[in-house]
Amino acid sequence: MPKTLELWPGPVGAYSLYMRALEKRFVYVIHSVSSPDYYYVGLTSDVRQRLEWHNAGSRGHTARYLPWAISVIVEFADEVRADAFERCLKSGSGRAFAKRHFARSA
Repeated sequence: MPKTLELWPGPVGAYSLYMRALEKRFVYVIHSVSSPDYYYVGLTSDVRQRLEWHNAGSRGHTARYLPWAISVIVEFADEVRADAFERCLKSGSGRAFAKRHFARSA
């Protein structure tokens, strides 16, 4: 039996780890429809599913300002670059950049 790693919930074999490494990653910016000044930056491999999760509103930082809509999606071929860009957008200068370039037009 092949040895498994516990990097994700449940045992994951080497092939599964390889396939997860090939998945594209998306950094997304969503804005609150009810309070347009509020936005959220996240990272996922499935934007549609993640938006549904945010709009379910059961928990998390986005539960207070429902509903949410997508403003920007940036696709990356690997998680390392996507993670770096997400962290950048969550920094002070990244927030200023996002506000300048991703803000909703009236």
